[in-house]
Amino acid sequence: MARFIPGTGSLRAFEAAGRHLNFTRAAEELHLTPAAISHQIKEFEDQLGQRLIERTSRSMRLTPAGEILHAAVSEALDGLGRAASRLQRGRDASRLKVSASTSIAAKWLVPRLDDYMQTTPGADVQLDVSDRVRDFTQDDIDVAIRFGNGHYPAYRADRLFDNTIFPVCSPALLTSKKPLQHPRDLLQHRLIHVEWSGQGVTWPNWRMWMLAAGVSDFNETRGLHLDNSGLALQAAIDGQGVALGDSSLVSDDLAAVRLVQPFALTIKGPAQFAYYVISRMETQNDPLVRSFREWILDEAARTPLVK
Repeated sequence: MARFIPGTGSLRAFEAAGRHLNFTRAAEELHLTPAAISHQIKEFEDQLGQRLIERTSRSMRLTPAGEILHAAVSEALDGLGRAASRLQRGRDASRLKVSASTSIAAKWLVPRLDDYMQTTPGADVQLDVSDRVRDFTQDDIDVAIRFGNGHYPAYRADRLFDNTIFPVCSPALLTSKKPLQHPRDLLQHRLIHVEWSGQGVTWPNWRMWMLAAGVSDFNETRGLHLDNSGLALQAAIDGQGVALGDSSLVSDDLAAVRLVQPFALTIKGPAQFAYYVISRMETQNDPLVRSFREWILDEAARTPLVK
């Protein structure tokens, strides 16, 4: 008798629900509704005649049978994804799909991409710009530029930059009626804030820089609060206030004098955190992946950074 094997839709729904132990988060990942996830898993359980997930009003957990099947499904989906990626590469060996966040893409990568295209004739680069961390298999990504702690099991991760943080503003602010001669003078200007916390750390913010500068009476609730570093830097270029710049993201703007550094004081982020270029171990020596990695590491090494 032939065994029932569900389609990948049901398998992906079960894998995501079992990994998150939450239908809502699984639905967000797969762009479905929680009800659709629940329905697919219920059909899966009915076909198998096994309860896979125990649900209560407050929690979810895999049953013993669910734990066994979840491990097998995860491995099978990974294998299918790798095979599909290899087939795609075989059909179009010139395609290179690169994933990057909006800030690093706009402020550093895109202005340099033409150089890679010129030095790699025939390369068809598809740039996927998103602040959501993409899945290499599901989103068919070849290379990603990610900000994090460098711990990416089963992936090759090469560090791009060492980060230093310091105030930046439009050069017009230096000649305004409110001078910027001492760090305390910043209290007379609008400060542009971007708060980021993740993986157990908080990225340097205005309070940290002010304390390093000896300014303790600082109200961090005042100013312009944004959720994207690229937007914060653009607001500073437009003269809307003073932002904290990451050395890698402001290098081009400093060179073009769209931004200036009013104070020499810099602070460093957590030592392990940085931008990394990421590729899968099994494709790290693919000609396009390797050429892009070598090119971007060379570009990072040649980028002038404030120490």
